[in-house]
Parts: sequence; C-alpha cells; structure tokens
Amino acid sequence: MSQLMDSESPVKRSLTRDSVLAAHTLIKPHIHQTPVLTNKTLDRICSTPRAPNKLAPKINLYLKCENFQKVGAFKYRGAVHALLHLQNGTSSLPGAPTNQTHSPTILTQSGVITHSSGNHAQALALAAHTFGIPATIVMPHISTPAKIAATKGYGARVIFSGSTATERESVVAQLMSEKPGVVLVPPYDAVDIILGQGTMGIELAEQTAPRKLDAVIAPVGGGGMLSGLALAFSGTGTRVFGAEPSFQGADDCKRGLEAGRRVEHVSSLTIADGVRTPVGVLPWSVISAPGMVRGVFAVGEEEIRMAMRLIWERVKIVVEPTAALGVAVVLFDEGFREMVRVEVEREGRDEWDVGVVLSGGNVDLDAAGALLARGVGQWEVGRGLGVVGVDGDCEPRVQDVAG
Repeated sequence: MSQLMDSESPVKRSLTRDSVLAAHTLIKPHIHQTPVLTNKTLDRICSTPRAPNKLAPKINLYLKCENFQKVGAFKYRGAVHALLHLQNGTSSLPGAPTNQTHSPTILTQSGVITHSSGNHAQALALAAHTFGIPATIVMPHISTPAKIAATKGYGARVIFSGSTATERESVVAQLMSEKPGVVLVPPYDAVDIILGQGTMGIELAEQTAPRKLDAVIAPVGGGGMLSGLALAFSGTGTRVFGAEPSFQGADDCKRGLEAGRRVEHVSSLTIADGVRTPVGVLPWSVISAPGMVRGVFAVGEEEIRMAMRLIWERVKIVVEPTAALGVAVVLFDEGFREMVRVEVEREGRDEWDVGVVLSGGNVDLDAAGALLARGVGQWEVGRGLGVVGVDGDCEPRVQDVAG
C-alpha cells in the first residue's frame, strides 16, 4: 500500500507497514503502551451460541485498552505523531513549515487548529500543550460536556460551531484566515494521523506474541484507526475488521464497501458519539483496497449499550459507547459469528483469537450511569453523551461529527 498525501504536502510519506513501524519508534517515548487484557467470563459469553440451533466456536478476546492512553483515547497517538513531525520540519500536512531550524519558532507563534467533537480535540490540545504550541479547537455545540471541559483543561482555546460539516469548516476557515501560518491537523484524514493511530497494532501484535491473532476488530468513524491497523497488520496474516453503529445510517463504511464507493455524509445521533462521521478520503483509500480490511459489521444501540455494560461489569474498566462497538459485534452480529465458525472449520481448529480495540474511556459518569441503567429515557441519557448538547436542544442538526 503506497497512497501518498496530496501534491501540496511538503513531505511525502507512504501509507505502508514500514511507515507505521517508523511512527511507533518516533512516538514511543511520548505515549503509554496500553495494556492488553483478557477475561475468561467475557470469552465464555462470546463463545456461547445465541440460539439453540446456532453453533459457536471458542473465541478468545484480547482487549487493547486505549482507554488507558493519554487523554483516555487512542487519538493521542496520531496527534503526537503529527506534532513531532511538525516540530522536526518533516510534516506531511499541507501548509506545514519545512525548515527544521525554524519550525518550532513558527509553531509557537502560529499554532495548530482542528475541529473535533471530543477525543481528537483533547489529544491535540494535550500534545500541543506538551510541546508549547498554541492550539485552537473548533467543537460542535453538541459535543459531550465532559470532553469540552477536558479540552479546555489541556489549555486549548475552544471555539463552538454548528454541527454540520459546512458550519464547522466555515469557522475553521475564518480562524485560519485571521492567523496566517496556523496549521490544520485533521482528526483522521492525514497521513501522519493514520500512521500514528496504526502504532497500536504494532503494540498489540508484540504484546500477544508468540500467539498470532486471527483477527483484530476496531471501531470505524473517520477511519484513521481502522486504516492504520490495516497497514500495521498488512502481510501478517491477521485479518482486520471494522465495527460501526447501524443507527440512523452511521454504518457508512459498511454501506460504502458494499456499494463500492465512499459515503460522503453521515447524520446520526448514535450513542457512539466518536463515530458520527463518514470515512475520510485517505483512510478510505486504505480500507477499500483489496485485502486490507476483510469486512465491516454494524450493531444497534441496545447492543452497544449491553456490550458497554458487560465490559464495565466483567472487565472492571471504564469505556465509552464507541469503545464497546467491537465487543458488541463479537457478541451479537450473527454474520461475524458465522464467518468465524466457517473460518475455524476450514482451518481445522476449534477457536479463534481476536484482538478488540477499546478505543477510549471519555464518558460523563452521570450520563454513563443513566445509559447503563435499564429503562432510562433517551432524552435523559442523551444530554451527557452529547445528543442533546450544551445548548439543550432536543433535536439538533448534526452531520459528519468528527470524534
């Protein structure tokens, strides 16, 4: 795989496994190597047939806990990778300074900017603060209050916008015009972001060795993580899968792969607020390439809630709804479970080892408690999760909300 950044990029960097390995070497001193947890009870539940006439092979889960990453989400990997290259004058981002001597000085004056509903916002805010770079974050009004507070707490300047792509991009463009030299660090649609996110795959393979994982499954929103994982496991024999919500068409990657073209817009208020966005152009070039991602599966809101509750109760860790997507697919998607059964039978085995990325743990605890409780109204659950939003609107317009 050798897709490059567009022709305006100052540095060309290939989207390859070798580039992911190089990214891991660069960012390793700046990130946490997040733990990989196993849980026999969770394995037993996942290996239990969902119906009397269904067969189920033994499934062993290896949970890559990115909720223990800095800022509580995998997004810090891509953000710190992008900023390290910005500082070194080796960035592939359009408009980035290319002189290694003057890059730090320029950055401390002009800074960086992005738009995000939460986890990328926090990641870029902390990475920028760490390197002494001013950061401006454009956040939609419906962002989770806890994520807004955390982003401000890391020292970023937060500017609110509407929740549609046009509104957010308009605010970003206006702010960039007011401050020449500021560099846009996208949430997912950039080579350095994709490579940074892929480093979790390198760690996961090392942490589970000498056992070779049969598959890895991860949430997919903008696609930076899924495309990075696909690169990290390229040529290793480990299959890569994506997990999405089905609510209000949030399963754009699944539908796009089935149709043979990228879905450009998503308007969903799924509880998995980190994936309310379509797959980006660069991630799509990897995800849709032959042999890179074996499939994407979609699950409903109640299935996400049940998986999240199970992780909290059985694994004893805090995860946000988006992070529960992979476990929800393994538990509830009969298409995935049948695929595993067929593969195990074909290979003459009786079990499959599956890595599952728990992408983050940034959730308002009051809202999470309401979500995990049975029989709670959607409106009451929604406020803390960003469905209702900081303005209290019950039916906000929402489109392509980057996590």
